[in-house]
Amino acid sequence: MNILLFGKGGQVGWELQRSLAVLGNVTALDHDSTDHCGDFSNPEGIAATVRALKPDVIVNAAAHTAVDKAESEPELARLLNATTPGVLAREAAALGTWLVHYSTDYVFDGSGTRPWVETDTPAPLSVYGRTKLEGEQLIQQSGAKHLILRTSWVYAARGGNFAKTMLRLAQERERLTVIDDQWGAPTGAELLADVTAHAIRHLQQRPQDAGLYHLVAGGEVTWNGYAKFVIEHASKAQSAIKIVAKEVAPVPTSAFPTPAVRPHNSRLNTSKLQTTFGLTLPHWQAGVERMLTEIL
Repeated sequence: MNILLFGKGGQVGWELQRSLAVLGNVTALDHDSTDHCGDFSNPEGIAATVRALKPDVIVNAAAHTAVDKAESEPELARLLNATTPGVLAREAAALGTWLVHYSTDYVFDGSGTRPWVETDTPAPLSVYGRTKLEGEQLIQQSGAKHLILRTSWVYAARGGNFAKTMLRLAQERERLTVIDDQWGAPTGAELLADVTAHAIRHLQQRPQDAGLYHLVAGGEVTWNGYAKFVIEHASKAQSAIKIVAKEVAPVPTSAFPTPAVRPHNSRLNTSKLQTTFGLTLPHWQAGVERMLTEIL
């Protein structure tokens, strides 16, 4: 199997290079690749790459993910998150190639407390959410064989993440204030990559299971609860860092105004994915603990 991976330098893309390698030959590209175009601001270059390589599977981990920045550069966000994925889908359809694409909880308005299911009506609150939803729709309308995985609160040991920020601040301040009215499940890039590889293998045998799925770790927590978990784990781990924080105070979203509106309810129901692909998704704490063990 020949696999073409876009966005190899991102958190998910980095892990995908590992997980996809067991399935076949992987050509991994990024925006600055020189052998072939991997730059999503150049949709025709991306199309030419697909035509030249004729992969069996395309995995797209490239996106405009700077949520606040997207508010001030909506045209670029739309190009990277919608237009180019749409071109990718068009080329995949022409070749009969599978396309795997990642989307987000930001396609929903974050209302209520029930975990969102795939059939719920999207109502994005931000440029990022709107452009990611448009990307989904262009792929679904293209006729390409596709797998769209919506996820949330992604982290990895490599690169910056919320846990690392909290650990840094916990060494500098005795009191932290962290948002306590947004709910979700921290989801490791490693988990996303491993489930992707499993799903691709499954779809080779059961193409009828193509479509849209929610993929997040098990359980739910607020950012405040997540921060407390990270700091408590670091305090017990006898690591080289010295935690001075004694309080992680809860505050509402309104305490930290941002250009992009954040959804309060980022819970995603993963029953469809677990049933279809025969998986049990681990609790969010398991992945975060493993990441902390790696970075502490």
